[in-house]
Amino acid sequence: MTILCVRFQLPPMYEAALPGLLGLLEEFTPVVQALPPDGALADLRGAERYFGRTAVELASVIRVRALALHGVDCVIGAGPGPMTARMALREARPGRTRAVDGDEVREFIAGQPVVALPGVGAKTARTLCEYGLDTLGRVAAAPLSTLQRLVGARAGRELHEKAGGVDRGRVVPDAVSRSLAAERPFTRDELDPGRHRRALLSAAEELGARLRALDKVCRGLTLTVRYADRSATTRTRTLPEPTAHSPALTRAAYGLYEALGLQRARVRAVVLRAEGLDPAEQAAHQLTFDPVDEKVRRIEEVADRVRAKFGPHALMPGTLAA
Repeated sequence: MTILCVRFQLPPMYEAALPGLLGLLEEFTPVVQALPPDGALADLRGAERYFGRTAVELASVIRVRALALHGVDCVIGAGPGPMTARMALREARPGRTRAVDGDEVREFIAGQPVVALPGVGAKTARTLCEYGLDTLGRVAAAPLSTLQRLVGARAGRELHEKAGGVDRGRVVPDAVSRSLAAERPFTRDELDPGRHRRALLSAAEELGARLRALDKVCRGLTLTVRYADRSATTRTRTLPEPTAHSPALTRAAYGLYEALGLQRARVRAVVLRAEGLDPAEQAAHQLTFDPVDEKVRRIEEVADRVRAKFGPHALMPGTLAA
């Protein structure tokens, strides 16, 4: 085992602590990949040799330091590759690292539901389950041609390989600072899709305002939905063009939410993250000659000046919705 998948149990609205926690991981290895809003992958291949400890032993040290220095507990999954480590994280608990050895990878994966595989969304999982492919063991045993007919040629091939234990992923160091996040926790586990959407609207408008204040645009949007059982679903979408336009961010957020196909899900919080930030001056805006769009953008400029003068709560959420 050389890969750790760490999820820090950050309190609501405390995501600003993530860069410091990533720095803690970087004390053990420079190969750390942020998984916003609250996680990371760490490749400990060199650290195991350098410190003379296994990945599981190092995970215990990381947990103790996170508690001592930041007051934050964490859950950790460990495996020979990023995919296995992320799946192991689903079974991890505070104080206990869920480790999957190399010789038990296939058996471990075979017993998992299809939705446990990173990259498999609710729609794909429903399609596979309709044909009796409700576990990854059954997916691995199915003919490749069958999977390709169900989910497409490329997706079917990747699904067949991953279900069989083939993990071609790697940990890619990145910078969490190249993104901005807005979290909307609920006071209680929320079932109402209307409240979910209102939270997304508020988060998208906050991100748009913050991006414009920094003269930045984003190229993608990531939605994380946290549930009552402490599990979470994360989906990312590349935007048609780099933008800081709140209505465009809201439409993308709604699209991500609807693609999840949630049915009476008990949602604890939603987190919206703007990814791939670039200077606004370098972004090209596709002219639409739509007077409504131009009017909304002018209103947006006025709203930004009002916020700058009277504070971020000067306008009610939904003011700029298109």
